[in-house]
This record gives sequence, structure tokens and C-alpha cells, in this order.
Amino acid sequence: MNFRLFGDAFVTLLVIMDPPGMVPIFLALTGALPARERHRAGFQAVALAGAVIVIFAVGGQQILHYLGIDLPALQGAGGLLLVLVALQLLTGKQDDPAQVTTTNVALVPLGTPLLAGPGAIVATMLFVRRAGGFADYLAVAAAILLVLVAVWLVLRFSGIVVRVLRPSGIEVLTRIAGLLLAAIAVQLIANAVGAFVTAYEHSPH
Repeated sequence: MNFRLFGDAFVTLLVIMDPPGMVPIFLALTGALPARERHRAGFQAVALAGAVIVIFAVGGQQILHYLGIDLPALQGAGGLLLVLVALQLLTGKQDDPAQVTTTNVALVPLGTPLLAGPGAIVATMLFVRRAGGFADYLAVAAAILLVLVAVWLVLRFSGIVVRVLRPSGIEVLTRIAGLLLAAIAVQLIANAVGAFVTAYEHSPH
């Protein structure tokens, strides 16, 4: 196995997915749910993120090329999706547990675009492009698997934070998470716009 490629892929994906940074957003979306539902949401989010990353690792280039989509467009779409979720958190629309369906929260925005977002997808596609043989592909696959396990463990034991913060603390955390999420969304959109501008500047007129 190519340990250098494994190390590069593991560290890059871990930084992009940012398990500790996911905790406040995860708790903001699932803090009102019973522990069992919260654990299920965490597992579903990680499973979906893994599936999306694997699909794009195997055929991402072909999918985007077939649909005529540039990577910045994917980035911009992810940013817009996160803006909607951030607004819900900031305005308190997620406070009522009856309005929160575990599956929806686990799939969007947790599974994608937060975990399996444009950053993770692009990074995975680049590492797969760097791979030159079976050992390299194995290294990338092992790195993805290990990062997903790390994310799942962090989300699985986030219940400890729930017990410490209590409902009032969760509410404050929800507003902070909404603000952070809005900032992430704006950054994604800004990066996408910048990439489009650069692309059009360098394209032949």
C-alpha cells in the first residue's frame, strides 16, 4: 500500500470534513431528538457521505462531464443549500422536534453537502487521479474509510455534549452553528464565483 498517498488523503479529508467542527451543527439539527434517533441520524449521515464520495471517486469526472457541470457549479449549489439550512437554524425553525425528520436531517444537510461536500468530492477525485495502481487505490479507499469511521465516532459520542449543555445550551449552540454554517455557505459561494471569473478570464474570447 502507498502509505504516503494514504497519509495525504487521510489528513486532507479529515481536515475538510472536520469532525469536531461538525459536532455543533449535528447537535443543532438533532439535539432535540431521542438518543437512539440521534445515533441513527449520525450513522445515516456518515453512510450517505461514504456512498457519495465513493460514487464520485469512481465516476465523478464522467458524471460531471456528461451533465456539463463544472466543479465551481457544484460548489455554488452546495453553498446555496447550506444558506437555507443556516437560515432555519438562525430563525429557530428547527426547534420543534416534531418538525425534524431524522432521515431528512441525516441526508441533507449532514450527509451532503456538509460531510460529502464539494471539498471532499474534489479532493477524492484528485487523489484517485493521482493513483497509479491497485496499491494506490487501496490507500485512497483505506483513507476514506478511516476518516468516515472517525466522523462516525465523533457524532456517536456527541450525546455527552448534549448532557452537559442541556436544552438551553443546545439552543445557544444552534444559533452559533447557524452563524458558522452561514459563513461556510458564503465562503463556498464566493469560491465558486471566483473560480467562474478565473475560468472566463482565461477562456478564449
